[in-house]
Amino acid sequence: MSIKSDIISKALFNTNPDKEFRFYDGDIDTLEWVDAAEDHTSIDVIKTEIDRLEAEYTANEYSRKRAAAYDSVGNQLDQLMKDMRDGTTTHQEACEAVKAKFPKPT
Repeated sequence: MSIKSDIISKALFNTNPDKEFRFYDGDIDTLEWVDAAEDHTSIDVIKTEIDRLEAEYTANEYSRKRAAAYDSVGNQLDQLMKDMRDGTTTHQEACEAVKAKFPKPT
C-alpha cells in the first residue's frame, strides 16, 4: 500500500472509526461507504484530516531518514561496550553525525 493510501485510510479511521469503506488507487474521490445509508463525516472534514496527516508525515521525514541511517541496535550496543572499555566516543560521534546529516527542523 502506498503512503498516500495509508494516510487516506488513517484519516478515514480517525474521522469515522466505526464505519466501513473502500477506495481505489490512493484516490479519496473513489471513496465508497459499505453502508451508504448511514451518516458519515463530510468529505471536507476527511480531506482536512488528510492534509493534517500529510503535513505530519512530511514534518517527520528527518526522523525516518535518521532511523534508516543509524546502525543496527546490536552494532550500537557493541560500539557502546567498546567505547566504555577503550574510553572512546565512537558511538556518540556516529550518532551526532547522523543527527547533523538529518537535522530536526526548527
